[in-house]
Amino acid sequence: MREKIAQALNDALTKKDKRRISTLRLIQTAIKDRDIANRGAGKDPVSDDEILEVLGRMVKQRKESAKGFEEGNRLELAEQEREEIAIIGEFMPKPLGEDDMKKACAQVVHEVGAGGLRDMGRCMNALKEKFPGRMDIGKASGIVKNMLR
Repeated sequence: MREKIAQALNDALTKKDKRRISTLRLIQTAIKDRDIANRGAGKDPVSDDEILEVLGRMVKQRKESAKGFEEGNRLELAEQEREEIAIIGEFMPKPLGEDDMKKACAQVVHEVGAGGLRDMGRCMNALKEKFPGRMDIGKASGIVKNMLR
């Protein structure tokens, strides 16, 4: 994953694509920050799954920012945020569709042996672990809740 991001940065530098360069550098910085935090805690450098977690957080932040800029009638800044979301999204796995998400939720509910709403947390943790960055956790939560009722 790191190599893929580094190669994309080199390509962007060659093409002098300023938005892409700045976004890719932000990604690398976020990953390095996480590496440093892990080193301080005596852990290994971040894995690809943790990188996906970082990228997911970055996308979420940018979506919130874009929404705020739209509400403040700052459409050019909202567009910048959307461009960054698209660039970050290139490094994330394709999200699960609605049907696949329902199947995954049903599978996890079965694997966990969930019997009711009290097992909701265990199911959600299992989903986050099995499908990092590939699932809208808010939607998945609603699906699991309906299955456990």
